Amino acid sequence: MGLVLDESKWLFASMLLSIIAVVVVLRGRRGSGLPQRIEILRAMNLFYGCVIGMMSFGHLLAVTVKAAQGALDGSPWMLYPLGLSLAIPAWWLAFRVERYTTEEDRYGKRTVALNGWLGVCLLGLGLHNLPLAAPAVLNIAYQFHTRRAVGWTIVTVAIAANLALFVGSLVFLASGQSFEQFQGMK
Repeated sequence: MGLVLDESKWLFASMLLSIIAVVVVLRGRRGSGLPQRIEILRAMNLFYGCVIGMMSFGHLLAVTVKAAQGALDGSPWMLYPLGLSLAIPAWWLAFRVERYTTEEDRYGKRTVALNGWLGVCLLGLGLHNLPLAAPAVLNIAYQFHTRRAVGWTIVTVAIAANLALFVGSLVFLASGQSFEQFQGMK
């Protein structure tokens, strides 16, 4: 139970599992003949969908466990829809990314809409979610770039931002503190 409720472990675990998912998918697609741009777009969206999807799953699981224990702070009528409003589009993005990127002319608007929804929802929950919302903007920017140098710049920024978030999740994990304690809010 402690593992499920310990929020300091969810970001690190979700990022690690997302990295593994991207490596497995890319390795399985090696030699597919698709343009590099499509493979990069697929990897960026798959990673982001998995990270937010697993974080949302963790939120929903924690709400369920705390409600069952009678220790839930807040209304389940607000907390469940909050988790679902992130989980559904995140998993939709992750599971459908191959189709959306391969048939970009037909489905490109969906990847933009799903990334936009996730980014706006996360920022709507507070400015402290900016590091989690930034990859959505970078995914959208990459989808619309037209110059190779711009594309590589976006990818470099995305890798740097996600690496910084991963290192931050390690520091948070090592601290053993709650989010509020870690941020000095408690």
